[in-house]
Amino acid sequence: MPTDKAKRETIFVGSLEIEGFMMPDGSYRMSQTQAAECIGKPEINARRFLDSKGIKTLLGKGYTPDTIEVEPTGQSRGQTRINALPLEVVTAFWVWQCGQGNKQAISLVMALATETLERRFDNAFGVNRTEDEYNQLLAMRIDRLQQDLEMLGEAYAVDDLLREDYYQLRQESEVQEERITQLEEMIRNLGGDPPQPPELP
Repeated sequence: MPTDKAKRETIFVGSLEIEGFMMPDGSYRMSQTQAAECIGKPEINARRFLDSKGIKTLLGKGYTPDTIEVEPTGQSRGQTRINALPLEVVTAFWVWQCGQGNKQAISLVMALATETLERRFDNAFGVNRTEDEYNQLLAMRIDRLQQDLEMLGEAYAVDDLLREDYYQLRQESEVQEERITQLEEMIRNLGGDPPQPPELP
């Protein structure tokens, strides 16, 4: 019987265990919370990313995460309504975190990109591997990359913290600027003139 609810399955990404969702149209979603947790961040970081000007330019100004309803299962105790992101948005968030120096994001994205290439090479050369074998290789790559990045990053730890603070402040500033623009437009629509900022001495 057709349903308008998403289906839920457990998916392993290396040693990470996540919940994946398939929409009625066959497209896939991942929860906003787990997209952040996979790279060691709280859910609020994903929300800030979705509020940034850059992602709105990429996805459209009116983009908002889907709140999907999930089919209940006898074994699942998870929520039945989820704030969900398409996989391309999850990937964009992880790549954005790479640019902020997030080592967990860098190791995850690099390992997944390597696996994507390796699967195509395996297919071209007739190499057959099981999903478990691919997943074990992925887990090993993620662990090795994280260790290498930790060793490399000890000398740059302060720089990473400063960079993350900078990006966070810049993102908050972008949100404030957008809100000011909206308020100015509302004032104009009511027939008024937006106040001008005071001149600096």
